[in-house]
Amino acid sequence: MNAPSSRPPRARRPPVPTLPDFHQLDHAHRAALDMLQAFERLLTHLEAQGLDAVARRTAREVLDFFSGPGLDHHAQEETLVFPGLLNCGDAELAHHVRRLQQDHGWIEEDWRELAPHVQAVAEGYNGYDLPLLRAALPVFGGLYQEHIALEEGLVYPAARRLAQALKDGSSASQTAA
Repeated sequence: MNAPSSRPPRARRPPVPTLPDFHQLDHAHRAALDMLQAFERLLTHLEAQGLDAVARRTAREVLDFFSGPGLDHHAQEETLVFPGLLNCGDAELAHHVRRLQQDHGWIEEDWRELAPHVQAVAEGYNGYDLPLLRAALPVFGGLYQEHIALEEGLVYPAARRLAQALKDGSSASQTAA
């Protein structure tokens, strides 16, 4: 015979946000670096061979990545990785996260300038400005590379530690309950 519980039932709480899948986030970084190399190859190809099927195909890959998974990756970081780090009480870490948020804005702003030119190539039109692309790619690529280095070198390890601490705390509180 079970004794009635003297504790009132717990109130329902909203679901806990999903912890980030760092493997997936790291994969997106590798894909971004690969696409930056493809972008460079595209410009070299356009200079040497002009607008042909290879250029169109490469431009489509670059366009699709930076307009799709690249942007999605930033949105995932903004919702799954950054909020906890901004609120963890580490002022220096929060400063780096705000820098990464600013980088996201700059990367997306740069891409909005570059995308119409890459799209023109992908669609086989001569309405692209190769000198502009050649001048802009080092800035765009350099920002992306610095951004990834800061995330992988400092921010992701801190986010992993925070996620583990939350998981350990959640496991401990569930065990105690």
